Amino acid sequence: MSSSTSSGESLQETDSTVISQKADVKNYSMMTPAEKLSLCERRAQSLADSEEYDPCIQELVRCLALSRLVYGNEHFAVAQAQSRLAKAYLQHKGRIFNYLINNENNELESISVYRSALGPQDKLTLSAQDDFSHFLLLTGQQERCAEIQRESLAYKKSTFGELSAEVAEALQLIGGVEMTQGQMRHSHRTLKKCLDIQNMLYGPQHKKTKATQRTVDMLSQSPEVSEGHKEIRLETRPAFCAVVSSASEVTSSMSNS
Repeated sequence: MSSSTSSGESLQETDSTVISQKADVKNYSMMTPAEKLSLCERRAQSLADSEEYDPCIQELVRCLALSRLVYGNEHFAVAQAQSRLAKAYLQHKGRIFNYLINNENNELESISVYRSALGPQDKLTLSAQDDFSHFLLLTGQQERCAEIQRESLAYKKSTFGELSAEVAEALQLIGGVEMTQGQMRHSHRTLKKCLDIQNMLYGPQHKKTKATQRTVDMLSQSPEVSEGHKEIRLETRPAFCAVVSSASEVTSSMSNS
């Protein structure tokens, strides 16, 4: 009850600043919370389409408060509102660190609600995790990004298929993080899997495939990867005693003939 009261107070405080069109202002006070939410969502989308991020973020903050008022904190509609707000902050680059300080918990709560309501393999859950992963990359939290992608990889294979764009993107994120951490051999192996999928999905001439191919080629030249290839070639050679034995047998058969 207290959360609804505080949400209602915050809505009243911003009524005159968020709704700018005269017709909206005239009718807004007579709307139900659900109708207000619908209006704010439409306005937020319109502002996002025109890349007006400041007013868009204001509308999305309002949408989040209204969603909590209409549905309650545990509903996945609230998680959707949190995700939309996160995306707006990410697109408006100047707000990124402010978002990190104030809204990281909201995004984690959003993912938690998706998991509880829809399951870890649901497309919306996986999409929310991808959004958060990109946010983590932008804020320098590469290891957490890779960890989330590794955890979701099996679910993505199950939901989208082994040879899907979603699996390729996960592998690309993981491989990129491995490369920045100096794990060249791991990165080469991961990105090679990504490249194989991209070749099948897009073909070798697609810009995504070409970009991954360049990275794989670069990694192939690193000492760690090239030494690994030498070790593999040595391991596949026959044992020295087997070679000697085989040569002796050939010599013996020739002399007997």
